[in-house]
Amino acid sequence: MIFADKLIDLRKKNGWSQEELAGQLGVSRQAVSKWEGAQSVPDLAKVIAMADLFGVSTDYLLKDEIGAEALVPAREAADRGEAGVRWVSMEEANDYLDAARVSSGRIALGVLLCILSPIPMILLSILGDQKRIPLSADQGGIAGLILLILLAAGAVFLFVTSGLRLSRYEYLEKEAIDTEYGVTGMVKERRVAFERTFTTGLTVGIILCVLSVIPILTGIFTQDDLLAGIGVCVMLAMCAAGVWLIVRVCIEWGSYQKLLEEGDYTRKTKLTPKGWLSGAYWSLATAVFLAYSFWTKDWANSWIIWPVAGVLYAVVAQIERGMMKK
Repeated sequence: MIFADKLIDLRKKNGWSQEELAGQLGVSRQAVSKWEGAQSVPDLAKVIAMADLFGVSTDYLLKDEIGAEALVPAREAADRGEAGVRWVSMEEANDYLDAARVSSGRIALGVLLCILSPIPMILLSILGDQKRIPLSADQGGIAGLILLILLAAGAVFLFVTSGLRLSRYEYLEKEAIDTEYGVTGMVKERRVAFERTFTTGLTVGIILCVLSVIPILTGIFTQDDLLAGIGVCVMLAMCAAGVWLIVRVCIEWGSYQKLLEEGDYTRKTKLTPKGWLSGAYWSLATAVFLAYSFWTKDWANSWIIWPVAGVLYAVVAQIERGMMKK
């Protein structure tokens, strides 16, 4: 099996066109065409680059006597963990993408419930305070708190069940993988079909989050407690809808990146030790938000903690990166 045939086989296995392969190697499409037509041979630097790109040895590419059967033992070793690479079959890749699609909706719904959960307490407290319902402000607050806990419990159920569904695929985030013939092409096709949905969902979600500040500002300017409370509730509802869209499409998009080892899931990124500071930071931010909100009952203003935490996170991330380098 000559070099040209091996190049064609490997390119098609990964689902790339000649132009896409040329882009990854930094050469023209014509150069790839000549290599595959046995009209020319790439220099050593390009051969090494191709070996790294395809996950094969330079010997396999250059020695005609080494055929495709030589790759099978390496794949079997990868499946057993002997080469530090996890083997992913077509069936497992399809099962994972289907599980990720279902779980993305459930996780997004859980996030939606978490953001919406303070709304009953805010409305019932204000309506009780203004004698618009047969409950006092404290009674309305307690009733709202019960609803908040129920919504939070529903969200936790969704998070736990979705996490259990995806737990068997955690290796995709942590280990180097190799895929069965045709998997890469299949994943790319599904990603292309989903790309428009991803772009639309992400864009609309971000716009909703940005515009969500308008209702609360409108309510504050009216100097009416009920309208101000309604403004906060509308803001939370818009944020919830926006975040639901963002989480929904990003989780599914991430499933394609994991199988393709792209974006945040390249082999280099996965094998880099992870820090603990980011997780601790957001846990602390959540604890501060809940403690302040429940202690002061100032839900109308406590939301400001989140944008402030988001801005400060840039500093925390830089510190964590510095720590990891050391």
